[in-house]
Amino acid sequence: MIHFRNLSLARGARRLIDQANLQIHAGWRVGLVGANGSGKSSLFSLLKGELQAEGGDFLLPASWQIAVVAQETPALEKPAIEYVLDGDTELRQIQAKLLVIESMPEKAQEMGELHARLNDIGGYGARSRAASLLSGLGFAEEQFERAVATFSGGWRMRLNLAQALVSRSELMLLDEPTNHLDLDAVVWLEKWLASFRGTLMVVSHDRDFLDGCVSHIVQLDQPRMTLYTGNYTSFETQRAAQLAVQQSLHEKQQRRVAHLQSYISRFRAQATKARQAQSRLKALDRMQLVSAAHVDTPFDFSFLKPEQGPDPLLTLADTDVGYDGQAILAGIQWTLRPGARIGLLGPNGAGKSTLIKLLSGETSTLRGHFSQGRGLNIGYFAQHQLEQLRPEESALRHLMRLEPLTREQELRNYLGGFDFRGDMVDCPVSPFSGGEKSRLALALLIRTRPNLLLLDEPTNHLDLEMRHALNVAMAEYEGSLVLVSHDRSLMRSVCDDFLLVADGRVQPFPGDVDDYLEWLRLRRQEQIHAGAVPEENASGRQKHQTAKQEREVLLQKKRVLKKELQGLDRNLSVWAEEKSTLDRQLADPLFYQNPDANQLRVMNKRHAELVQWIDEAESRWLMAQEQMDGLGV
Repeated sequence: MIHFRNLSLARGARRLIDQANLQIHAGWRVGLVGANGSGKSSLFSLLKGELQAEGGDFLLPASWQIAVVAQETPALEKPAIEYVLDGDTELRQIQAKLLVIESMPEKAQEMGELHARLNDIGGYGARSRAASLLSGLGFAEEQFERAVATFSGGWRMRLNLAQALVSRSELMLLDEPTNHLDLDAVVWLEKWLASFRGTLMVVSHDRDFLDGCVSHIVQLDQPRMTLYTGNYTSFETQRAAQLAVQQSLHEKQQRRVAHLQSYISRFRAQATKARQAQSRLKALDRMQLVSAAHVDTPFDFSFLKPEQGPDPLLTLADTDVGYDGQAILAGIQWTLRPGARIGLLGPNGAGKSTLIKLLSGETSTLRGHFSQGRGLNIGYFAQHQLEQLRPEESALRHLMRLEPLTREQELRNYLGGFDFRGDMVDCPVSPFSGGEKSRLALALLIRTRPNLLLLDEPTNHLDLEMRHALNVAMAEYEGSLVLVSHDRSLMRSVCDDFLLVADGRVQPFPGDVDDYLEWLRLRRQEQIHAGAVPEENASGRQKHQTAKQEREVLLQKKRVLKKELQGLDRNLSVWAEEKSTLDRQLADPLFYQNPDANQLRVMNKRHAELVQWIDEAESRWLMAQEQMDGLGV
């Protein structure tokens, strides 16, 4: 058990935690949440012995081994799998001793004891466990023997993570472990941690990830440290109840609700906006549940209304894209229309970022046709663009370069919505953290009023409050977007349709994020079973094949229902517009000054038909939507 007693913690003159009393029992999986700078990393430093408490103390079992993810990876020639195995220090110590005494007959008893201990700690299966960890984190089998020095920075961080996971620790401290992972690896890590038998303390800004792997939440809200039982969603619900008495909550939430409701009312009956309106309805439901927990967020911004975009925005016809003459994606057939909100799904390395770079103009086609509509204004965000910020210039100076004629106070107010306030607005950006640089890059992008957003992992390094604010702002955004993200909450909230990027192809995906996770699971099973299933497991193969076929049937039904809903949306839009025109004509007193009886009879008959058709279509729309929701795929 970890026991904090009257703990006070500070960084310099800044008091982070004051007289906190808290117990974390063995086997608990705890998520640490709080604003950037609230003391999460400092608390980890205290547990690792790198920082002393200002007051009070804490108890930690002396026998506990603590696993942490190394922040630096030396450029070693050692194979990746051997580097990962170095994380199990006892295993390496036993192996080293055995290597020394294996040729010494007089050490036979010690050798036997070492082999017994090796068996107790699962040493004979350690290499297999390391390979499984590497595979789960996205490494291909042929990469296991590659030298550590040949991997890029992001992949080296995955090696460090695998090294921590293999360590058989009693306490694992993970600080934003998903930052360098894609969706596939995030889901795998979430499941692995959910079954971890030791004590886990994790800092993460991914709410779905926290929901899936923690049993408790500790919130650091300077200078308090508060324990909540349950996952992150449970924490939000409990915190919302605590904050519900605050008047500012009601006022702020009602402004957000009114904005979304206005959008829904304006566009629900328009064919080109129907899906977006349904997405806003979902966002509205979600907002009413969780916004209370974020009432005191320092972020308050929205996307400016974009300029009218061309139709189509982008066209790709039989297009190949790749590098050095080698196609990564081939035969792309895709037309991006105004109002589209597309999420890109696909396994690690399948080409999602490559496709985004093609759409943004950062890379060229190898073959085929690619064109952008006239008047297209792209807002492109990717992590490497943070390097384009001018280190010596302030956030305000960056914005003034974009809008030299805009009043300085207006620009300061805008930056304040991204929590750049006071002296921070005028300071050079060079010492900014990764999260602060990401916030500034997003602020600059939003200010350009793009009618097409291309976002490649926009939430990396952003804390939970900023992610929530970005989620709300993107749900209200009226332009088009293409999104790559391992943040499932963001994908669910803002994307209406999905494309699957896999096996060198780009094709529509008929389901949602949860369907994709199931697709991933089945794909992994197929890869495991392919050519390697013993004969006695034939019945298992048959069950797997049957389940796959049944799922395909359900997905086909979903495709049919989705197509029907789209057709109903189009008809409702046309009929609603015609009915609205008739309503205005029939309500106009001037129309009855010289009435044409035959024309009036035709108009009234048409009006009655439209009313009937609209009622029937709306009933069928609701029925089809319920049927699709009931499919469970």
